[in-house]
Amino acid sequence: MMTQTKSLAALAINLPPTLTLTVTREQFIELAIANRDIQLEHTTTGELIVNPPTGGETGIINLEISGQIWLWNCQTRLGVAFSSSTGFDLPNRAIRSPDASWVRQERWDALTPEQKESFIPLCPDFVVELRSKSDNMEPLRVKMREYMNNGTRLGWLIDRKNRKVEIYRQNREVEVLENPATLSGEDVLTGFVLDLAEVWA
Repeated sequence: MMTQTKSLAALAINLPPTLTLTVTREQFIELAIANRDIQLEHTTTGELIVNPPTGGETGIINLEISGQIWLWNCQTRLGVAFSSSTGFDLPNRAIRSPDASWVRQERWDALTPEQKESFIPLCPDFVVELRSKSDNMEPLRVKMREYMNNGTRLGWLIDRKNRKVEIYRQNREVEVLENPATLSGEDVLTGFVLDLAEVWA
């Protein structure tokens, strides 16, 4: 039996936007485990999506939004808040990682320890997607619709470039707000209000 004695050097490749790579769920899980420092997503059709690290400004805003959600959740203890690196195994078999997300406590408690350690086998109750300057809006809208179709109750698509927020709710038309100062968690994140002052700054 041969034993490999040399470790292979990592090799980075650039993929043109016209090229689509598809992998099985099993292959995706292997890729994700082997590349924990890269945010990967897997669509319901098997497409592999590689999300590069964010720039400084986007990273700051992501942390601002997640921090406000985390602080509210610490005070209310109504559920569990997650960072952008968390993968959710949606009912449609896609694996997605929202920029921020939240799950009701009873849904989280219903999971086994093994399920909590892996890609979480449910769709969050609440999600946020933040558009960076280089992002095209339509793929983000597709993700938001996918979340809603899989059970998300409230979603915010925040467009910093145009100072707009698209609000997604179950069985309702998307509401677009122009330059709002705050966003309400409504009856999903009860009592939560996101202050957008730093987001628009």
